[in-house]
Amino acid sequence: MRVTRSKITTNFSEWYDWVLSEAEIVDYGRYPVKGMGVWMPYGFKIREKVLNILRTLLNNSGHEEILFPLLVPEDLIRKESKHIEGFQGEVFWVTKGGNDELDVKLALRPTSEVAITYMESLWIKGYTQLPRKFYQVVSVFRYETKATRPLLRVREISTFKEAHTIHETFEDADRQVKEAVSIYQQFFDSIGIPYLISIRPEWDKFAGAIYTVAFDTVFPDGKVVQIGTVHHLGQNFTKAFDMKVQRANGTLDYPHQTSYGISDRAIASIIAIHGDDHGAVLPPAVAPISVIVVPIPSKEDNEKVLEYARKVLEQLSSSGIAARLDAAEKMTPGEKYYYWELRGVPIRIEIGRRELLKNTIVMKRRDTLEATEVKLPDLIDAVKSLLNQIDKDLKEASWSRMKSMVRIVHTMGEVKTELESKMGIVEVPWCGNDACGLKMEEESGARVLGRPYHDQEVTGRCAVCGSTAKTILRIAKTY
Repeated sequence: MRVTRSKITTNFSEWYDWVLSEAEIVDYGRYPVKGMGVWMPYGFKIREKVLNILRTLLNNSGHEEILFPLLVPEDLIRKESKHIEGFQGEVFWVTKGGNDELDVKLALRPTSEVAITYMESLWIKGYTQLPRKFYQVVSVFRYETKATRPLLRVREISTFKEAHTIHETFEDADRQVKEAVSIYQQFFDSIGIPYLISIRPEWDKFAGAIYTVAFDTVFPDGKVVQIGTVHHLGQNFTKAFDMKVQRANGTLDYPHQTSYGISDRAIASIIAIHGDDHGAVLPPAVAPISVIVVPIPSKEDNEKVLEYARKVLEQLSSSGIAARLDAAEKMTPGEKYYYWELRGVPIRIEIGRRELLKNTIVMKRRDTLEATEVKLPDLIDAVKSLLNQIDKDLKEASWSRMKSMVRIVHTMGEVKTELESKMGIVEVPWCGNDACGLKMEEESGARVLGRPYHDQEVTGRCAVCGSTAKTILRIAKTY
């Protein structure tokens, strides 16, 4: 019988900081600039795995990777007034070069719409060059004044994948939004992160966008984290740069754009959502090490046990499985178990004298800590099968928890009660009027996430004005 997964039973905030630090994922808070941290080697490998998945999805859908400069001149940023208003209080400015005052202030990139639009105005002249789909993975900087949290609320977002596309028509840009949403669904599905997709409210969309689509997930403490956004920018930025292209009908018009981004929060979500009291639990797709082989010292046959362990490692490696042997003598087997469980390695193989004599291995899965004895000839098939099962079980468990944290209510009183007692996400009938939505946000003391991106049945009356509900509004306490 399968052992039930353990959960995070300690204070989540303390647990989260502990895992990131002790598992050597990110060293945060000790670097002498507030809101910035250092990716440690193990965490950087997780980051690399995550980005490889995302890059593959983008490359396979016709996106082209680029790399823009970090610095953006002030006059360029101010080309789009609504955009700069949205980031006005968050921009880092460079005002000196050496001992000289700069003639033009330079911003540390908060995002790249204006910079990319400027260059597109030089590159693209007509419809035959459209659409173009660019993306880059870079650092962006926001002067975060609230309490910072590693990978969640930082001043340097060091893993920012931003895509920028340009199209002849509004309709084609609209189609691109749908493609972006689909790409993000595939991405989050591949790493086992559950989500709700919402259209952000008019008063809280991306600065300069016609509309914004957001992906949100729920952390173990019940707070919600926005993990991805997709924006239909229309002609807002191309008009700001007076960028016109020739259309297929021979006329000149401003092209339409989209942009969409995913940040460090995707990796934070992997750690938070799959973890347990023992530490991180990594899905096989993003684990730097799939299998750790731990030999158990034996007075009688120690060298033979080590030789057997090396044989197991060789079989795993030659089959394309990312495996490592931990034969260090400075740690006991128990200390090694703790070390690798903390780092979330999906499978641990234990080999002692008993396994040597029986020509077997003991295979322990990280998510449930369930142990199974496997005959050596069956090793590779058993490991591959278990990795697939762990992947499947982690996804099912995370979605099950997410669904339990989304609840439908009908009054503002119920909204407050649910958010105070259980956190998570509440869905409440809404007439669609911004005034009612803003009142819901104000009265709940939480944040409106938006209305469902996909059609969702709604019954009842608006929780504020009492008129017939046209949609649902999602409300949650957020990071």
